[in-house]
Amino acid sequence: MSAGLGKVSASQTYLDVGQGNRVFDSLYGEGLPPLGRNSGCRAWERAVVRRAESAPAEIEPFLLGAEVRRHDGRVVYGAGPECVFGGRRGSGEGRAGGAVLEFAESGLVAAGRRARSLGPRDLLIAIARPTGRSDEPLPIGIAGRGFGGNLTSDSTRTNGYVLSTDVAPTVLSYLGQEVPAAMSGQPIRSEGAVDPAAIESLKARMGVISSRRGPVIGLSLLAWVAALVLVAAVSRGRLARTGVRLMGLAVVLLPAVLLVGAAAEPGRTAETLLVMLGAPLLGSLALVLLGGYRALAAAAALTVGAYAVDVVAGSPLTSLSLLGPNPGLGVRFYGIGNELEALLAVLVVAGTGAALAGFAPRSSARAAARAFLVVGIAAAFVFAAGRFGADVGAAIVFPIGAAVAAAAIAARRRRTALLAVAAPLAVLALLALIDLLSGANAHLTRSVLDAGGLGDLADVAQRRLQLSAHSFTRPIVFVFLPLIVALVALAIARRERLRGWVAGRPAMRAGLLGAAVATVAGTLANDSGALLLEIGAAYLLVFVGFAWAEAPGEAGGSSTLSGPCG
Repeated sequence: MSAGLGKVSASQTYLDVGQGNRVFDSLYGEGLPPLGRNSGCRAWERAVVRRAESAPAEIEPFLLGAEVRRHDGRVVYGAGPECVFGGRRGSGEGRAGGAVLEFAESGLVAAGRRARSLGPRDLLIAIARPTGRSDEPLPIGIAGRGFGGNLTSDSTRTNGYVLSTDVAPTVLSYLGQEVPAAMSGQPIRSEGAVDPAAIESLKARMGVISSRRGPVIGLSLLAWVAALVLVAAVSRGRLARTGVRLMGLAVVLLPAVLLVGAAAEPGRTAETLLVMLGAPLLGSLALVLLGGYRALAAAAALTVGAYAVDVVAGSPLTSLSLLGPNPGLGVRFYGIGNELEALLAVLVVAGTGAALAGFAPRSSARAAARAFLVVGIAAAFVFAAGRFGADVGAAIVFPIGAAVAAAAIAARRRRTALLAVAAPLAVLALLALIDLLSGANAHLTRSVLDAGGLGDLADVAQRRLQLSAHSFTRPIVFVFLPLIVALVALAIARRERLRGWVAGRPAMRAGLLGAAVATVAGTLANDSGALLLEIGAAYLLVFVGFAWAEAPGEAGGSSTLSGPCG
């Protein structure tokens, strides 16, 4: 069971269980007050409620117990948990014979004894005591009617993994009570047979994603940059453009290779070598067989296609790849995350431009504009639909980028703004309808369509803006943000030279423009704006570098490794 959003205290985990909803600690107006052994429960509870009111979300502490009481049930507290669940030890009210909800601490042996003595209407949920010292998931087990396999829920769609906020809806659903809208969790269910080995394997993989992501990707990028500098120096610049092409293809193919790593689950060294060597080898193959923009388009199509197939198939590999949403952080558990949204937006829009430049250089402006729109909207459906990628940002970013690219190549600038606004709104509306009809119950449905009114929608917007602003306070941003600003300033100053690199290739120029706008839109529309800006800018730089290497009329603009279209 996910103990919280990132690393939270034990008391916060218990509060999340009891209220069925949670937000990042940074969104509260104040910290969680300490719960001392000698402090009174009532004073602590009042402080917790006051703190919850400061969060831009519908947070109602102790909601589970309140709902049971509201339906004439009784709530009983054993030694230990009464404060964090909102009550008094041994207290209980409600009609005789009604539902009884008991919170109690117990050892593992005693819990097993109680599980074996359950009546036909009883349900026992056992959760390991949270320590609050890490963000590792906690063991959880459920005994009772209907529970006989690995646990899962619609919150995670991951076999063997549930959320702390899923416990309250599970209890209320078991009692036949309606789950209030303030609870964001989903009822827990069991599937198949209990498979401890599979759960341990899942936990082990999730446990290394955060720690391995930086070293594996970072070391690979450093090795590729070092190799590029060495080749350029040894060849005195003659192979610089070939090196830029190859490194660009390796970066584009890197996410696809990481998907292979998620399937193989290798050790850290093996996964590093897989990425460091595998991506350049695939890039070399594409460069030899296709060359030029065709190779770039094929690499982008392979990466986008691999993730599209994976999310449509409902596979867990996207979540468990080093660029996936990282379920271990407790935020997203299926579909794509912000990292993939940022790079896929560039690969979809700029990749379409590369495909048109390489495979259909003589296509009409209308046909090229149509291609941008079709590819962009199709990618939005795959990566934003609740049953597949489940990323609401993709429904906004992909159509905006495609619409800008289509308008740019069709030279209808007066329609650019209208098209850029209308496309994502139309896709969002259609996706909402699909989610409702299919019962996908994804983030779009729960956070937007099920909102109680304009006030709740405002809370959603405020929460995302606060998280986006907070993302710019990370130390690493202070390293990359000045570099991005400098690159943007340089691009503006040298815009005529940039235009020269894509001269005669209007589709590539339109694709770069659309990808740049998509990156800006993603930065503004997501709760991890800084992350989307960093990754989107990096992939834009790759495509711009490739355009430089393919620039017509430049010395060294072709290479024997460039293939038939170099």
